[in-house]
Amino acid sequence: MQTEHLIAVNDFCINHNIEVSFISSLQETGLIEIAFVEETAFLDADQLQQVEKFMRFYYDLDINLEGIETITHLLRRVNSMQEEIIMLRNRLSLYE
Repeated sequence: MQTEHLIAVNDFCINHNIEVSFISSLQETGLIEIAFVEETAFLDADQLQQVEKFMRFYYDLDINLEGIETITHLLRRVNSMQEEIIMLRNRLSLYE
């Protein structure tokens, strides 16, 4: 990870008015990765959209971490299937 694309977890939590323990829980479950630089926790800027989605699930929709893991897994499977369908349609169009 490049350091110019890192956001301090403490700053992120203060700006979004959430608990640092929520970010730590996401990292413990493997949903996000946290980088440590000189004992300070950082999020990669590429993960912000995903973290904000998890925040909405957790705080706005009251979905627990296990539910977030399940939703994430299912969304990944759906995306994978959609990509496979597109690939198969493209292959099929060659034979038509």
